[in-house]
Amino acid sequence: MLTWILLVLMLYYAGLFLPSLFLIPRIGLGAYMGTRDSDPDPAVMQGRAQRAHCNFQENLAPFAVLAALTFVVPDADVGRAILGAEVFFFARLAYLPLYLLAVPMVRSAAYTVGFVGLLIMGLALV
Repeated sequence: MLTWILLVLMLYYAGLFLPSLFLIPRIGLGAYMGTRDSDPDPAVMQGRAQRAHCNFQENLAPFAVLAALTFVVPDADVGRAILGAEVFFFARLAYLPLYLLAVPMVRSAAYTVGFVGLLIMGLALV
């Protein structure tokens, strides 16, 4: 489980810094490293990257709680919890580029698959 927690966190941080890759070319590295009091409105791709990251933030907390509970619940089915974490990770890995490329139905399906991963993790605890 620890491997999947770390991989999910790496994916989270990749998504955290992704909007910057779309902002830095617009304002320059110097302005980016400053106070950024007057950032321009996000361009389309930067806005998508920000929204995808916000969505990840909303889903990271349940993942983290379920993953942590796997370590402390005495009768947890660790194998099933790991399967759920794997499903969650790969769904979130697919979700980010699908969101950036504005692929509506498939992106929603990837989100749903990730949510199913969370459900699998939860069921592993009962």
